[in-house]
Amino acid sequence: MDQDPRIFIVRRSNHVRMLDDKDLAILRQLEKDSRRSTKAIANDLDMPRATVYERIRRMEEKGLIKGFTAILDHSMLGEPVTAFILVSFLPSAVFSQRDVAQKIASLDGVHEVHLISGEYDILVKVRGTSMQAIGSLVIDSIRNIEGVGRTLTCASFASVKEEY
Repeated sequence: MDQDPRIFIVRRSNHVRMLDDKDLAILRQLEKDSRRSTKAIANDLDMPRATVYERIRRMEEKGLIKGFTAILDHSMLGEPVTAFILVSFLPSAVFSQRDVAQKIASLDGVHEVHLISGEYDILVKVRGTSMQAIGSLVIDSIRNIEGVGRTLTCASFASVKEEY
């Protein structure tokens, strides 16, 4: 039996969620500008406002929409420099890799922390006022966390695409 090409299945662990063209259109509208009113989205998509509202509510309830947020211009906030730090984890009986990642995540200037595979174990996205400030974050804070081994810092010259 062929699947309807207009129905998309999103799998997450044991949960299966069906998304149709209307859900996807609503999500695209929200990704562009989450401040838009339900009425404006409904008008653009030629759908009843109540339908749009109910679908958004259902997608929030199911966890498909995690929240609505502002996208900041970090340069204007005094953080024009972005870097990515690869961190190797030193296994111990005291701290897990997740514990170390949580400690790193709590530091000022850290914007993202990911557990990864490969030669390094943790990928950290940081922003700062300068490379010197990011260097201080790495040397004085990240490397002093128990369970952190080697680090490799990669400066970003420019962000070509960022999604939120």
